[in-house]
Amino acid sequence: MNDIDTARTATIARMAQTRAEIRRLLEPPSLPAGSNQLAEDSGGGEFPRSRIMKVLLSSRGIGTLGALAGGLFMARPALALRLIRMIPAGPIARMLLVKTIAALRTEGAAHR
Repeated sequence: MNDIDTARTATIARMAQTRAEIRRLLEPPSLPAGSNQLAEDSGGGEFPRSRIMKVLLSSRGIGTLGALAGGLFMARPALALRLIRMIPAGPIARMLLVKTIAALRTEGAAHR
């Protein structure tokens, strides 16, 4: 084996390790067969299942996505508008409305 083959083998091994880490982050945790804990923990298959999506949809994640969207609007408004047309507005508006109502309910309950 020469140096090129050794470097290629090392690169392929690192790429396989990176792919495994990405798969581990994106896939929901799996439990042994017959266990109902997965259905209870994940909300019975509710969206979002993956940990990355849960983080992005949390309050800090929403702020990060908002900052990213604001930067995109300032840097490339035409691209941002094209991307907005691709987003399904109904489900996103519904999700934001539910989050707003839930926040108002918890805020109202705290003042009582």
